[in-house]
Amino acid sequence: MARINSNYRKLAAGYLFPEIARRTETYVQEHPKTKIRKLGIGNTTEPLTATVLEGLHRGVDKLATRETYSGYGDEQGDSRLREKLAEYYKRRNVQLDPKEFFISDGAKPDSGNIQSIFSLDNVVAVQDPAYPVYVDSNVISGRTGEHEPEQGRYKGLLYMPCNEENGFIPSPPREKADIIYLCSPNNPTGAVATHAQLKSFVDYARQQKAVIIYDASYSEYIEDDALPKTIYEVEGAEECAIEINSLSKFAGFTGVRLGWSVVPSALTVEDSRPDELRSMWNRRQSTFFNGASNIVQEGALSVFTEQGLKESSELVEYYMENARIIRRGMQSLGLTAFGGDNAPYIWLKAPNNLSSWEFFDKLLQETGVIGTPGVGFGPGGEGYFRLSAFGHREDIEAAVTTITDNLTL
Repeated sequence: MARINSNYRKLAAGYLFPEIARRTETYVQEHPKTKIRKLGIGNTTEPLTATVLEGLHRGVDKLATRETYSGYGDEQGDSRLREKLAEYYKRRNVQLDPKEFFISDGAKPDSGNIQSIFSLDNVVAVQDPAYPVYVDSNVISGRTGEHEPEQGRYKGLLYMPCNEENGFIPSPPREKADIIYLCSPNNPTGAVATHAQLKSFVDYARQQKAVIIYDASYSEYIEDDALPKTIYEVEGAEECAIEINSLSKFAGFTGVRLGWSVVPSALTVEDSRPDELRSMWNRRQSTFFNGASNIVQEGALSVFTEQGLKESSELVEYYMENARIIRRGMQSLGLTAFGGDNAPYIWLKAPNNLSSWEFFDKLLQETGVIGTPGVGFGPGGEGYFRLSAFGHREDIEAAVTTITDNLTL
C-alpha cells in the first residue's frame, strides 16, 4: 500500500503570495481605475544582453547539423564553463578546481537538493528572516518537527535572529548546529556579511565539523570592494562550506535557468573522508540530473567573456540605480530603509509600529503600490517590508513618486 510523505503536511500553508493576490484583487475591484504598481517582484525584467543572445543562438545553431549536434552533456556541466568559472573565481584570489564546480538549472533547486548528501538527523540553522526554500526543503525532508503557528516557527530548527541590533547579520548559534544556511547579500534584508562575520561562521563550522550552505546569488550586486563576494575569500572556508550561485540576477537568467554549486574536495564533516562529499554530490547529480541545457550553457559561456561581463555588470548597475531611487524616496519620507546599496532589495521598517500586513494594506490603499510583507520570510521579518529594485526604470520612478505623494505618515 502506497503512503504519502507526511512531511508535506507540516508545511505552513502557502499564505504569503496567495494572500497578496487576494488583497490586490479586492483592491482592484474597488478601485478599477487605479493603476497597480509592483515593487514586490523578485524577478528580472530587462532583456538579455546582446552577447548572451549571441551565445544562445550559437547553442541553437549547433543543434542544426550532425557535425555540431550534441545530445546529453556531462551531468556536472560543460567542462568549458566549469573552467571559466574557476578562472572567474581566480579574479577574487580564490583557487578552485574546475571539478569542484557543478552546473545546474539554478540556485533554488541546488539549495534544496544539496541537503540530500547529509543525514536526516543533522540539526539545521537558518537566518531569520530567510528565503523560504531553506526552511521548506528541510521540512519536506523530515529534519524538523511540526509548525508552531503562534511563533511562526518549526520545532527542531535553529533560528538565527537578524535584526537592527546586529545589522541583519546573525552570529553563529550558541547551540550545536550541523548545517547552517547563510545568504549574502541577503534576501530579503539586503544585508551583506563582512569578512570578519563570515570568519566567525567558518571558525564555528570547522570547530563543530559542521557545513555552511552559502547562497551567493546576489554577490554581483556588492559594490563595496571591502566586502566578500564569495565565502572562499575567508581562509579555511573550503574545508566547511558549499557555495551556491546563479546567473539569474547577474545576467537575467531567471527564466533561462543556469546556476552552479561549489563542493570543494577539502570539504569534510564529522564522518566523511577527504573528497567524499564532492564525490557524493557528483553521484547525486549523475543519478537525478541529466545536466543543464546545452543551449543555456552556451549562453552562460558568453557571460564570462570580456564583453559579456561588461554587459552583465551594466545590467546589475541598472537595477542598483533602481534600488537607490527607491531608497532615497523612502528616506525622503522619513522612513527607515536598509539595503539598496550592495543588494537589489530595500528592507523597510514599517512606520508607527504597524505590522507587515497592516503596512501592506496601508501602502496598497493609499498608493496602489504592492510590496512584500516581511513576516512572509519568517517571524523575524514581522514589522518590516521588502521592496524590490527589479523593474523597468519608468515603473520604479512612477511607484516611488506615487508613494511620496500619497502615503500618509
